[in-house]
Amino acid sequence: MEIELQSLPGLLYLLLFAATLVQLAYYLFIYRKLFSYREGEDGEAPMQPVSVIVAARNEAGNLESYLPAILTQDYPDFEVIVVNDRSYDGTAELLKELKEQYPGLRVVDIPENDKYRQGKKFALTMGVKAAAHELLLFTDADCRPLSPFWIKNMQRGYAHAGTEIVLGASPYEKRKGLLNAFIRYETFYTAINYLSFALAGMPYMGVGRNLSYKKSLFLNRKVLPVIFTLGPAMTTFLLTGRRTAEIPVSRFRAKARP
Repeated sequence: MEIELQSLPGLLYLLLFAATLVQLAYYLFIYRKLFSYREGEDGEAPMQPVSVIVAARNEAGNLESYLPAILTQDYPDFEVIVVNDRSYDGTAELLKELKEQYPGLRVVDIPENDKYRQGKKFALTMGVKAAAHELLLFTDADCRPLSPFWIKNMQRGYAHAGTEIVLGASPYEKRKGLLNAFIRYETFYTAINYLSFALAGMPYMGVGRNLSYKKSLFLNRKVLPVIFTLGPAMTTFLLTGRRTAEIPVSRFRAKARP
């Protein structure tokens, strides 16, 4: 069947219009739940004990500035595990001082080993294994919670039966400069995508600076702390079985990169 050449532009425009409608419908389906999401939508969950895990390598300055805001969270039962990953900047001495002030602080020391190159994944694994509680909550040393209810809000995601992973947002701190503006935009755009897909029942990633999952999930090899790194503290994790991710209301602000 021959098509007259003069009808081709009209056909192409029609195909482009149809593709645009399909794309818009797809975006509406994926993003609508996030933009209609309201605080407190998760309901209330029993306040189960929580283990907060922070992997730190040469982060003495950041730990001194931000760790107290985690250690003083308004939550009845939690521990904070800082994995001192071969630091040589005074991190060990600082953590020793903080342990005297905060009984809920636990420290896991990883010594330098010339035979093996141990990265952040190993440090997180050591933190998970040392955790006393089933609910694990992860963040980075250069981050601070925006409220004293960060732990409470994150664990609220477990109110839904069957939830095994809870995702949180983590915007960057606003500072002057074009680079900072670009980083904040990229972080915002990434968050919109992974949170929207999770709410649509298709979770695929989260940010390691505001992420929670169950220890049993890790021990059963259904999730790894880091499968591969997409960027600073952004990780794709392995999900198996039913839908496991929920979106809490808590936000955790990361220190802006220079």
